[in-house]
This record gives sequence, structure tokens and C-alpha cells, in this order.
Amino acid sequence: MYKLDLPVDQSEVKAAERRRSAETTRKARIFNTRHRVMGIDVDALNQQVQEKKHQQHMEMQRDKAFDKLRKYHNDALLQQDINEEEKRAALHTDLTQYWATNQRVEDSRDADLKCGLKGAISITIPEGELGPASMQIFQGEGTGEDQRRKEQMKMTERDLRAQKELNERKHMADKHREVLVSKELVLQDLRGVQLQAFEEDCKKAARISLDNYNRALATEQAETLKEQRRREERENLAELLHTLTSDMMTECAEAAKKEVGGGRPPRVLIDRWKGMSPEQLSAIHREREEQRLQGQRQREAEKAQDAARELQLLRLTREAEEEERRAAEFRREKNIQTDRYNVQLAREQQAYQEYLNKKLYTNKPTKSYFNQFNTSSR
Repeated sequence: MYKLDLPVDQSEVKAAERRRSAETTRKARIFNTRHRVMGIDVDALNQQVQEKKHQQHMEMQRDKAFDKLRKYHNDALLQQDINEEEKRAALHTDLTQYWATNQRVEDSRDADLKCGLKGAISITIPEGELGPASMQIFQGEGTGEDQRRKEQMKMTERDLRAQKELNERKHMADKHREVLVSKELVLQDLRGVQLQAFEEDCKKAARISLDNYNRALATEQAETLKEQRRREERENLAELLHTLTSDMMTECAEAAKKEVGGGRPPRVLIDRWKGMSPEQLSAIHREREEQRLQGQRQREAEKAQDAARELQLLRLTREAEEEERRAAEFRREKNIQTDRYNVQLAREQQAYQEYLNKKLYTNKPTKSYFNQFNTSSR
């Protein structure tokens, strides 16, 4: 068998990885007992509020950007219209100037016919040299020329007036179209503002309804919890009352007896009655009395042992005090002997010092004094 290596779409792989990571994050958030709450998730609601505010802020920024772009386009269109009008006016001015400069009626070949004899160009060629083709006015052709020229001037004036009126109507139509376009733009702006206001009202109403729903949900959950607690308390009280009033707690012997037959005494069910018979009670009382007497005898023995221990301790204390007194007396006698010996040494030191002083002044030692000093030292 051959294994086909199909091309793998990386976008699908990334999308699958994103879904798996999102599912893992969701499970970690759901099954985390530290962050899982009962009722309203305040953190999630706050996050939704923050996301809503961020979305509204982004929409406002987008609307402002669209308004700036629309104003820019309107200004660009108006400037383009103004430039086209200026170009048409400049072209018309240049064309009029060209007509007035290079296409004058006086410079045409038939200027004498159009402008009359006054504006006619004087012919310098002799008349005898002119042929039939050089004739400009034939016989009978100039009849009613003035009237025809007047009619032509009137027709030209009417044409000019009609053209002027047509231009004015066209200009008025352009102005009216511009006014309609500006009104349409204003109407679109007003409609956009109204739609935005309506959208804001809808969002506000949605937020208010969501808050009311969350508040009602929280109230409902709180009431549900209260009702659940009250029901549990009622059930616990009923169970406690049933337990307290049951045959086991009231020790109803009649309810615990079970006839076994065969002439044997009834058997007592210990799970329903834990009482005892009078013989068992008397045995318990006797045992308790024996235990009390034994405890009393044990306490008396302990008291005797404590008294003997105290007497022994007192005797040992007295012997220790006597020993301490004898040691103190011995130390006192020793201190007295030491003091006497110190006094004797002080006297001998003083006598020796006096002897040295006398010897320093006389430089003649006496033998009797040394004998006396040695005798006294002995």
C-alpha cells in the first residue's frame, strides 16, 4: 500500500489549535473551584461591561473618522467644482480673447458686406483687371439689404437672448442640483445622527434590560437559596423532632420487644431501645458502688503515701538545715580565726615599718630590737 501525503492547510491546523486552547482554557476556568462561583459571575459581567465600553469607544472613533472622511470628500468635491468652474471661465475668457484678436469680423474677406461700406477694405486692384469671380455685389442682390441685416441682427439678438436664458436656466439648474445635493447630504447626516442616536438608545435599553435581567436573576437566585436553606432547616428540624420523639430516644421498651416463641422470653431490639432491666441496673449500681469504694480506698492510700512523703521531706529538710547551720558556724569560726591572723599580721607589719623608719633615721641597728622582733614573731 502507498501512503498519500495530502497537503495540510496551515490555517485549519492553527484554527484547530486555537479551538483546543480555548476549550482547555474554558475547562480550566469552569473546573477551577477557586474561581467558580454560584449565581452571578461579577468578573465576567465587569469584563462584558469593559468590552461593551471599548466597543462603543471604537464605534465612536469610527464614526468620527467617517465624518472626517465625508467632510474631506465634500471639500474635495467642492474644490473640484470650483476648479472646473474656474477652468471653464478661463477657457471662455481665452476663447473670447482669441475671437476678439484673431477672428475679428473686420479681418474677414466679406467684411464690406457684413460691416457696410465703412468697414470695407479698399480695393487697390484696378477694376479693369478684376474678372467675374472677383464680383462681390451683383445686380439686384443688395435689395432690402438693410432690412435683412436688421432681421439678422434681431434673430442674432434673440438667439443670444435664448442662449443667455438657457445658460441662466442651466446655471439655476446646477445651483438647484447643488442645493439638492447639499440638502441630501444634510439629510443623510441627520439620518446618520438619528440612526446613531437610535442605536445608542437601543444599546442603552439593551444594557438596562440586561442589568434588570441580571438583577432579577440575582434576586431569584438569592430567593432560591433562601428557600433552599429554609427547606433544609425545616427538614433538619423535622428529622431532629422525629429522632427526639422516636422509640429509640424515648426508650419505649414495648416497641423494642420481639416475641421469639418457644416459651422463651421476648428479645429486645437494641436498635430501637437501649434501656436496661432492673437486674442490669442493680448490677450496674453495685459495680459503680464498688468502683466508688475502690476509688476512695485508693485515694486514702495515696493520701497516706503523700503524708509519709511529706514527713520524709520535712525530715530531710531539717537535716539539711542543721547541716547548713553547722557549715555556717564552721565558716564563722574560720572567718574569726582568719581575722585574728590578719590583725596579727597587720601588727607585725606595722612594727616592721616602724623599725625600718628608725633604722632610716639612725642607721644604727640595735641587737635587742631584732631579738625583740624575732621573739614577738615567734
